[in-house]
Amino acid sequence: MKMSYFPQWKLKKDGIIAPDERLPTGQTLALGVQHVVAMFGSTILAPLLMGFDPNVAILMSGIGTLIFFLIVGGHVPSYLGSSFAFIGVVIAATGYTAGSGLNANIGVALGGIIVCGLIYALVGLIVMSTGVRWIEKLMPPVVTGAVVAVIGLNLAPTACKSVGTGTFNACIAIITMVCVGAVAVYTRGLIQKLLILVGIALSYVIYFVLANVLHMGPAIDFSIIANAAWFGLPKFSSPTFDFNAILLITPVVIILIGENLGHVKAVTAMTGRNLDPYMGRAFLGDGLATMFAASFGGTGVTTYGENIGVMAATRVYSTLIFVVAACFAIVLGFSPKFGAIIQTIPQPLLGGVSIVVFGLIAVAGARIWVVNQVDFGNNRNLIVAAVTLILGAGDFTINIAGFTLGGIGTATFGAILLNALMNQGSSRDGEPLIER
Repeated sequence: MKMSYFPQWKLKKDGIIAPDERLPTGQTLALGVQHVVAMFGSTILAPLLMGFDPNVAILMSGIGTLIFFLIVGGHVPSYLGSSFAFIGVVIAATGYTAGSGLNANIGVALGGIIVCGLIYALVGLIVMSTGVRWIEKLMPPVVTGAVVAVIGLNLAPTACKSVGTGTFNACIAIITMVCVGAVAVYTRGLIQKLLILVGIALSYVIYFVLANVLHMGPAIDFSIIANAAWFGLPKFSSPTFDFNAILLITPVVIILIGENLGHVKAVTAMTGRNLDPYMGRAFLGDGLATMFAASFGGTGVTTYGENIGVMAATRVYSTLIFVVAACFAIVLGFSPKFGAIIQTIPQPLLGGVSIVVFGLIAVAGARIWVVNQVDFGNNRNLIVAAVTLILGAGDFTINIAGFTLGGIGTATFGAILLNALMNQGSSRDGEPLIER
């Protein structure tokens, strides 16, 4: 019997709910809202740090999730939210400072993201024909870990500068970092999963007391919330294609592939269902969703670990829940009042969050090494990681025929090339460069 493109979604009321099963309608709606809450903090933070419209980002995350759902035929449970991997390269390409409103050079960033999504989609088509083994060989954990770490390290100066000047701004940034850290360490469950969102809320209240009540700093202007409509179109933007920006942004495809690969592997492990046959479709769906989002002013999107956490906690993997979540996100995207609330977040608060988030990105690269037990007694791994980190952190830039390849790009391509070149010889020849 020929199998249908979509699952049949058999009704199941308790226990582990598989991707091709579903809960009763009421529970499905409730869990869909929970997934929106899980992705919410990160999906609105990324566009704020890049100068994108949060409403557009939320809207496109919902549409992107539906595109992904259609491409994978409803077999892979996933929510697509704003990708943090683009933050560093977008800031580098546009010269944007967090908290300074809409990015004036957003067009060149969108063009680069579209090309990145196109390459990603093409990789998906290739994987659909050839399998995923060649990607695992080309980008082993030592490479992906180093590239992820570089994204965070390259952003360190930008994060610190985005705090602004003056003692008050510095104190607000420190308070914000402490709030986020306290939520991460001293809370549990859903609140801990929403550490960025809850941390911002706490520091926002503190800022309000210090600035609006005690008049120690610039007060928050709430008039824009009152003047905003409940429903309306968000501020769409059009892409422009600049070769320098494209060169800078497209290496992010390596991060997106690594994230999606890890996502599918994680869900496979949790559900006991082999989802590897859908890996190529997952890449294609994510790539097409990224292209669509950037075509209207949205950020590039990626599969979200926050939602994996919700699935692990609830043991509900039904893909129909993500259709519900996507629809809720689309409704939020058409609310200017929601966007106005986001615009009242003070710059030093965003600067403090940036320091935490960019640091977490850098540490996430190291975590990839730890989880995959990368052997740094192996000189090949040591050289690949060492060179990649310094190229990226030092923003090593190459100018070729009038085109500029920034630190993240040189580090990314350098990691892949170094790994390939040094894979030809014995990595165990001689003594290890660093003793254990």
